Amino acid sequence: MFSVQAVKAQTQPGRTIRNFDKSWRFLKEDAPGAEQPSFDDSHWRTLDVPHDWSIEGPMAQTNPTGRGGGYMPAGIGWYRKTFTVAAADANRKVRIEFDGVMANSEVFVNGVSVGKRPYGYVSFTYDLTAQLQFGGKPNLIAVRVDNSAQPSSRWYTGAGIYRHVRLVSTGTTHFDQWGVFIRPMQVTAQKAVVRVQANVTNESAAVGSYTLQTTLIDPTGKTVKTSESKQTIAAGKTVDYTQTLEVTSPALWDTEHPQLYKVLTKLVAGTVTTDAVTTPVGIREAKFLAATGFWLNGKNLKLYGVCLHEDGGAVGSAIPLAVWERRFKQLKAIGVNAIRTAHNEVAPEFLDLCDRMGLLVMDETFDTWEANKVSRGKEGGSGGYHLYFKQWWAKDTRNQVLRDRNHPSVVIYSVGNEIHDNLKDSTGFRKYKMQQDLIHSLDPSRPVTMALLQPNGSSQVYKTGFAEQMDIVGQNYRENELVAYHQEHPDRIVIGTENTHVLTQWLALRDNAFMSGQFLWTGVDYLGEDVWPSRGATFGLLDRTGGWHTNGLQRAAWWSAKPVVFIQRSSPTPPRPARVPAGAAPAAIPAGTPAAGLDGPTAAAARGGIEYLSDWTPAEPATYTTARVQVFSNADETELFLNGKSLGVKHKSPLDSALFWNVPFEKGTLKAIARNQGQEVATDELKTAGEPAKIILTADKSRVGNNWDAVSFVTASVVDAKGVVCPNSAKLIQFRVSGGGVIAAVDNADRNDHAPYQATERKTYKGTCIALIKAKAATGKITIKASAQGLADGVVTIDAMP
Repeated sequence: MFSVQAVKAQTQPGRTIRNFDKSWRFLKEDAPGAEQPSFDDSHWRTLDVPHDWSIEGPMAQTNPTGRGGGYMPAGIGWYRKTFTVAAADANRKVRIEFDGVMANSEVFVNGVSVGKRPYGYVSFTYDLTAQLQFGGKPNLIAVRVDNSAQPSSRWYTGAGIYRHVRLVSTGTTHFDQWGVFIRPMQVTAQKAVVRVQANVTNESAAVGSYTLQTTLIDPTGKTVKTSESKQTIAAGKTVDYTQTLEVTSPALWDTEHPQLYKVLTKLVAGTVTTDAVTTPVGIREAKFLAATGFWLNGKNLKLYGVCLHEDGGAVGSAIPLAVWERRFKQLKAIGVNAIRTAHNEVAPEFLDLCDRMGLLVMDETFDTWEANKVSRGKEGGSGGYHLYFKQWWAKDTRNQVLRDRNHPSVVIYSVGNEIHDNLKDSTGFRKYKMQQDLIHSLDPSRPVTMALLQPNGSSQVYKTGFAEQMDIVGQNYRENELVAYHQEHPDRIVIGTENTHVLTQWLALRDNAFMSGQFLWTGVDYLGEDVWPSRGATFGLLDRTGGWHTNGLQRAAWWSAKPVVFIQRSSPTPPRPARVPAGAAPAAIPAGTPAAGLDGPTAAAARGGIEYLSDWTPAEPATYTTARVQVFSNADETELFLNGKSLGVKHKSPLDSALFWNVPFEKGTLKAIARNQGQEVATDELKTAGEPAKIILTADKSRVGNNWDAVSFVTASVVDAKGVVCPNSAKLIQFRVSGGGVIAAVDNADRNDHAPYQATERKTYKGTCIALIKAKAATGKITIKASAQGLADGVVTIDAMP
């Protein structure tokens, strides 16, 4: 449905964009003098970026990142790259663009420092023109990355140049960085006005006359409008251009039909184009109303959202776009239509994908302001963003908003998550207001919120008037308090910015028209924010390999527009390792111990000491006599069968609660049939597995492109002779690849598995594990074989493509 595109070199009149990802040299330690061209890096490792060196491990309880960083390593790393610049660029402007460097980066060109940036999530650029040598002479760029001050985050961040890099050349009179703002206005089905604003700077030595030429291209590739305007720009000055284009019968962007126009803006002096930018744009009207919540193109729509952290599981924070594409498809399939970028700026291609797939976005800036949230006085010193907020918040916010404001997917900004600064006095009021005001000045088309913490508790923001200054009142959890706040202030717009998976919180959204939406914590499991021996949190609808948690199946019954039905059976919670202090030995927790305090909502929070599983294969069938079966369905009625015998029909609860049966265990097939008005609309079945017999490999893509952002997920399933997955099997799977491919990473869904991700083997968890396959050639077959002791091999073949 969607193809993953690599960042490629692009040349158009006036602007050249050069892919700068290839052939860097890397050293994972400090190297004084490495910024100098004469420094010897011949023994350094050669690699391409994006690159996250932290995910390479080794994982250890003693690593200073601690629970927040998933116990992965931290430290200092260096990157160096030698390159040349054409003689023709000597009379142009040349800059480097980094989409993100984690963290505390300093960039040098030919031995000269061109800038520092502490915030690892922000995109930034440096003008290199004055430092470069042209005409084939060698240039050296060096980047020092310092992630050694730990803990620095409450979740895994990664380390290194973990996003894409570009070298951009323009004329000396050019658009400012992110200086083109395309704003659809007065949008209806009959017509829309597209406003084009462009900031242009003349860095030449002479005054000049420059024409802004704008072309609007519709989703079919047809030019529908053009406009020209001319201004005289003095040397060293910046001017603003404004144009309006009226579009009749516009193709509107929405969550089901994310139709995208393109706006080509060219800056022309006489017959010479000095710069050009192409901007995708979605024509849509998005608004929030106090009484009825969110509206998109005149349609009242609940935001069915999830929070997502910035990691891709086994690939860490250097995330191929195909990882997000797979996750987005799965989440959309159960009704998710919105994402909160928790709690930071994401990569630009993340938002590009949201634009193309029709996902709405809450674009969040920071997890912390000036208060320290990462160590809280318990773990010694730290390197959190609170150390830099006062100096850098405005620069970082400006970059994020200017970069993201053209994305139709972005419908709201958030300036903070559970902020621990004192919000009770004028200082706290001012900290929020200055951020909201800055965003309004850069993008007046979108509202601003923040994720409030305990508004009637420690922060008191519902009692002090703080909430009244917010465009939209956002609150984490405690939905009853948010409902009560709106009832007392019916003129205020409200939204749930972070929510758990329980029924009462869903009903708060379902049954209150004024609730704009909710964002579940979380859409996908993530690394960090858990205590050893766990490597990461498991609050997701999806686990890190793409498997569904119980919460995901339940959510499908609440949010999916299509009929669904899913069966699960009860299982006593198995012994789990206790949370282990450094240096202590792990202890087992007895089976049946309530897990809510340990696992949060993982797999329905192992309710009351009971875990629910999507299989009909108990580990101890001789002692497993009765199953508590829960069925999630949005159909009118559901009938359950065991080996063809009906166990009764149950009707959908008006409270949307699950359906339950007590079923004496019997090997065979448990099947659910969901019906609407007596007609079968969905089915699900679980079968008892026999002894493990073979491995089956399945690939989510039969073709994979030869570019960094492309990857195919290959799942290895241990099955019996009839092909039923053996969920109690824990087999060590050996992966081998032949042809034009490579194993990028391996993983399973076991949060306590400390095996390395960059490997060729992985133990199955609940019968499965995965390998991520990349192409290393533009054509040819890639054959993946999986083997394990005592099992028949599994084989799958995919095609490499350009």
